[in-house]
Amino acid sequence: MGVFTGPSPRMIGRDEELRVLTTVVENGGTALVLGEPGIGKSRLAAAAADHAVSLGMRVLRGRADAATPLRSVSEALLSLTRDSGVPPDPELLPYRPALSRFAPEWRDSRAFGDDEALPVVAEGLLRLLGAIGRDTGCVLVLEDLHDADADTAAILDYLADNLTGRVAVLATARKEQSPVLELVRGGRRGGITVVEPARLDRSQVRDLVVSRLGDAPSATVDLVFRDSEGVPFIAEELLADLGREPGTAVPQAVVHSVAARMRRLGCELAELLTVAAVFGRRFPLPVLRVACGLSRPDLVRRLRPAVANQLVTPDELVADRYSFRQALTPHALLQLAGAGERAELARRAAEALESCWPGLPGEWCAVAADLWLAAGETDAARRLFVDAGRRALVDGDAATAVRLLRRAQELATDCCEPIAVLAPLLTALAEAGEVAQALALAASIDDLGLDDPGRAVLHTTLALVAVRARLWSRGNDEVETARALLRPDAAPELTARIDLITANLTGTEEPALRALAEAARSTLPVVACEALELLGTLARQRDLAESDAHFRRMAELAHQHRLPAMRLRSRARSGFNDTLRSGDDTRLRQVCGRAFEAGAVLEGHLLQADLVLTTVLRGEFVLAAELADRCLPVMTGLGLRDAANEVIIAKAVMFAHRGQRPAMERAVRSLDGSTSPGVQAICETFCALAEENRRRAVDALDLAVRAGTGNPAHHLVTWPHGLRTLLGALDGEIDRVDRPEAAAGWAWHRQFLLLAEAVLAGRHGRHAEAVEAVAEHSRVAEPFALTRRLGLRLVAEAALTDGWGDPASWLREAEEYFHIGRMSAVTNACRTLLRRAGWTAAQRRHGTSDVPARLRVLGITVRENEVLRLLAERLGNTEIARRLYISPRTAEKHVASLLAKTGEHDRRSLHRFAIDHVSDLAG
Repeated sequence: MGVFTGPSPRMIGRDEELRVLTTVVENGGTALVLGEPGIGKSRLAAAAADHAVSLGMRVLRGRADAATPLRSVSEALLSLTRDSGVPPDPELLPYRPALSRFAPEWRDSRAFGDDEALPVVAEGLLRLLGAIGRDTGCVLVLEDLHDADADTAAILDYLADNLTGRVAVLATARKEQSPVLELVRGGRRGGITVVEPARLDRSQVRDLVVSRLGDAPSATVDLVFRDSEGVPFIAEELLADLGREPGTAVPQAVVHSVAARMRRLGCELAELLTVAAVFGRRFPLPVLRVACGLSRPDLVRRLRPAVANQLVTPDELVADRYSFRQALTPHALLQLAGAGERAELARRAAEALESCWPGLPGEWCAVAADLWLAAGETDAARRLFVDAGRRALVDGDAATAVRLLRRAQELATDCCEPIAVLAPLLTALAEAGEVAQALALAASIDDLGLDDPGRAVLHTTLALVAVRARLWSRGNDEVETARALLRPDAAPELTARIDLITANLTGTEEPALRALAEAARSTLPVVACEALELLGTLARQRDLAESDAHFRRMAELAHQHRLPAMRLRSRARSGFNDTLRSGDDTRLRQVCGRAFEAGAVLEGHLLQADLVLTTVLRGEFVLAAELADRCLPVMTGLGLRDAANEVIIAKAVMFAHRGQRPAMERAVRSLDGSTSPGVQAICETFCALAEENRRRAVDALDLAVRAGTGNPAHHLVTWPHGLRTLLGALDGEIDRVDRPEAAAGWAWHRQFLLLAEAVLAGRHGRHAEAVEAVAEHSRVAEPFALTRRLGLRLVAEAALTDGWGDPASWLREAEEYFHIGRMSAVTNACRTLLRRAGWTAAQRRHGTSDVPARLRVLGITVRENEVLRLLAERLGNTEIARRLYISPRTAEKHVASLLAKTGEHDRRSLHRFAIDHVSDLAG
């Protein structure tokens, strides 16, 4: 931390405003610096005045006072007479009586000047300023004109319209109700240049911290920016306080500033705003009205001056809600009140809040808890913090739930029931992603002195936490402990939850159905939603439609009982079904984003693990690697071991798909050993296919079949049915395709089943059926960039053998993709098959990358691409030969080859083809 050095000579973030003011000083005119308190109006005016002094100009200064008419002008002119006396200018003699209103030295025997008309007074001041500035220039600085009377505003208006020469007037005023504000806001501003400095942004606050402290720790910048909200005066006072007592109270200078404004507005409004301050920055009018015993019209009438003076403002989004314009204002008001007064005000506010909104819906539960705590009623505050934390957990805002329940825990005493706080806190910690902290609390359960039923509740909660975080072994240990503590008369909710945990751990439906039935009997909507969630997950293995039905019922139940967190989870599971059905993970990505926005951190991370896998399967390897590298350290740090394993599995699958065996094996070795052998087998399968070792791939798939699928979360990649069916069809092991409902419903498996059907149809002479199956495969497999081409490479070999379809196009597309992906074994296999069938494989010489991808797939070479460019210009063979320095006979051969490869019938249609592709050819 640096040492506070006081205000620096350079103002931060005010370059444009200062440029405008110095221009007015140099050229003459009138400028008004208008803004909220502390925004830097006086410093801007002082800087402009200093610039005038540096130019040799005469500067007069005065400050307005609400108690004294024309005080700012009088103070400025009295400073003139003190320094140099009245200018001996003959032109001023007729106006001395008028100017005597400002300075006694100008009074003479003719009159005292008080009866002079205001325009005459203003004209006298105008001529006096002209006389003073005739040789060197003159600047009149009038500050705090929000306190000025109407006559001062009228004089300012007159000067603005009539100033000439090197005479300037610089004025400052708050944006509060005053004659000066009416002057500039009412269309009568005339020649007044209004400068309204804005609040500093974070980068400017950082510059301010650097200029004052010498360095800019991020935490300091965040604190100053948060509390000052970019108001320079408050920011500087906060920085001054940092050097003495970091962030413990509102800086005294800010308190004094608020106190001065309260004195100006009167005791009645000060008392009203102090009551409002106990709610924090935002306060509700209905509750404030009850707390102060006022009618609504009286309350609005009393608040009107506070709005006009920019202390408070109506909330733009919520009716009957007001806010203090500056975050520190309510804290300063409470600091002005004594401790006893603050406690009494908090009690009045809490009672009024509960009177206005019985049951304390929404945010008011936490607000009431804070009020009762400020009133010294810790038991009432603790109960409300628990209630508010539970509500936040139901809403899916786990971070807020943890904060509220932690506060309840701090207020708990030995006589308090610890289960009321600990049980929801454990769940909230897990949902907020702090799984390790939640499980660490298990060690202290036996020290709480609870009876067996109480310990059973907490161990059941810990088991749910472990299962939710996919820590299956820990979940099994905790549920076994809970069962041992369970009594025959245990609460239905407890037994239903234990059934639900058992169903999650075993992957069986019977315990989940029991939990669902008990939840219906005992009206336990959260348990029912969790049971439906698991049933829907398990049903994916049979039928996606059945799974969807469970998730729809879950969503309906969550909506009926107002359970936003459960509604989010139902959308996430439905979104995953959409991904299985179509390969499109857009909806899953959207729900993942909403989870993090809502504070459901654990749900967000679990969805991220799913997204890494779906992104890999879609062949988006760069994106998948970025997402995995970003989320894996976070998951590991939070103790989400199984979720982290799933990300590592996805990375292993990615390396396998690309044939990167060493990287795949390293990823598999980095797992903690809890992974299903089926996962490792499926990785081996794809790596073997990328290496063109089909026998090894088949053996690995057979191992996957024997090993089973393991964790239901891995079904998308581990269930081998679709791929094994395709390889079996290619090897002649099967003569018909078995399409179970689940496999047929999943796009990932359906892509392989369709190719298997194509292979068998082609083998039995049903060529049209085979071609149709490949076309359907291309549509279904569109989201899966790599496996779509891998499937085409595999089926093209069978098509070549049995004489059906368009294997040349399929092989060229696959060869192009795998060449770009640097998968040499598959690339070479495609090229070998093309040559064996007598077709030209794509050339990979210099310039190949200039051939558009759509043309490379057709087998068009670099030279043929050049010929096609010239055909787009409608050139004949002779001209093409001349342009390319080849013989006309060679040009003719290239044209003939292009006709064959593009499928065009004659030269005219080839011209059209070339023109249609001219944009590709150009780029």
